Amino acid sequence: MRTDTDVFKDFRLNATAFRLFHKASSVGEKRGTLASVAAILLSYLTILIFVSSAQAAHCKSWPKPGVNWSECNKSRLMLAGANLESANLFNANFTMTDLRDANLSFANLEKTKLVRASLAGASARKATFARAEAHRASFVRFSAKDVSFESAELQRTDFSRADLARVNFEKSELGRATFGGARLEDVRFSLANLSRADFTGASFAGFIAFDRSILFLTRIEGVDLSTATGLRQAQIDTACGDAATKLPAGLSVPASWPCMFD
Repeated sequence: MRTDTDVFKDFRLNATAFRLFHKASSVGEKRGTLASVAAILLSYLTILIFVSSAQAAHCKSWPKPGVNWSECNKSRLMLAGANLESANLFNANFTMTDLRDANLSFANLEKTKLVRASLAGASARKATFARAEAHRASFVRFSAKDVSFESAELQRTDFSRADLARVNFEKSELGRATFGGARLEDVRFSLANLSRADFTGASFAGFIAFDRSILFLTRIEGVDLSTATGLRQAQIDTACGDAATKLPAGLSVPASWPCMFD
């Protein structure tokens, strides 16, 4: 991700190469090799500066559908309500940015940095957050349909009261994430780390895949998991449920859950 500072540094490097070129040329034919090297370096840096300038220009575009902010630094901005439908936000930095109520449908947020960002009330249909870094981000009341969070870093994220349909959390890190009051339908948690995540008050519909997921001290008190797939007894034995927890057929409530809460 390049910034205006990087572009300035390239200009300084270019000036240095330019001076080397003239110094080498003045030595004469005996130093022709050095002059050739300096000339190649000058050409390379000229191209690099051109590309950097183009990148800096596209990062200054106003928020709009289809905008290309890939590799851009958009941290600590106020973008509440922005329409970023079909935007290319690949590997962009939205750390601590306000994206409340934004439209992110069909957007590409792969590898995007969303640390402590707020996406409360935002909507995303057929968007990808694969490999995104979003720990401590707020997805409260987030509406997502046909969205991928595969291999995303989502530690301590807040999905409270979110509406999640056909969302893929496969291989994602969801330690201490909160799903209180969320509605989950046809959601995949395969191979996800849900250690100490909180599903208290969440509702499940359709199939919910938990195959090979980690449920260490995951809170499932009062949660109906009767339609969940891929669950094993060993996973249930390390989770935190209560008498109101409903399990799929073939699984049993542990003699004592491993954790107690006031």
